[in-house]
Amino acid sequence: MDQAVIEPALADAQQAGRFDLYAGVHKALRLYMTDTLARVGRADPADDDEVAGAIGQLRDLLELCDLHIEDENRFVLPALEARRPGVTERNAEEHVSHGQAISALRREAAIVERCTAADRPMAVLALYRRLALFVAENFEHMHYEETRLMPVLWAEYPDEALMGIEAAIVESIPPMLMARALHWFLPALPHPDRVGMLSGMRENAPPGAFAGALEIARERLVLRDWRRLSEALGLPSAGADGAADATVAAVAATVGGLRIAERW
Repeated sequence: MDQAVIEPALADAQQAGRFDLYAGVHKALRLYMTDTLARVGRADPADDDEVAGAIGQLRDLLELCDLHIEDENRFVLPALEARRPGVTERNAEEHVSHGQAISALRREAAIVERCTAADRPMAVLALYRRLALFVAENFEHMHYEETRLMPVLWAEYPDEALMGIEAAIVESIPPMLMARALHWFLPALPHPDRVGMLSGMRENAPPGAFAGALEIARERLVLRDWRRLSEALGLPSAGADGAADATVAAVAATVGGLRIAERW
């Protein structure tokens, strides 16, 4: 599709409120990537705890990036190829390149962990620069998917089919990784999308999953956003002092107080 066709198609789809398969997950990934890049960049090479924390967050990010590539290769690209053969060639090639970059970042992280104190400043800087390039390449990649591939999906599939693809992706995600994803999804999304996500979880997910998601929301959102979310979900006493803890505890108590990572 050329640009003269793409831009009106995007505008029409957005105005019509079409379901966007990429928007939410890409907002979460952008937040996760930029936060991790900043954390690696500000890590004091002489502080073992700071470096270990930054490396740990980087490894967690890379695990989710691996999963994201796998999910797109398994669920999204086949749907595109089924209707527009050849349209995913660029994306498929970039996924291979991103997988190689992930492996390189893991090697760089291991170098930081093994190197001497004298060598660590340069090793951390090298890791930071490689991560910056990875983030930049992924931002361009995600923009291409949102502006070039999403219009193809809109043209070829109704929203019900696109929602089915998303549901299949969500169902395939291991519980621990889903909890980690929510840690970045919830602060990355605007209020209406946050409400929609958690309302859907309350209706369709096990009670333990909803309780765990509320706990993540309470921990990750600023107080104003948490109160708005609580009010929109109709949770009790959302605005009172100490009510955030009490609200989550009350919901969690109905499922034995287990966290999302243990139940979902």
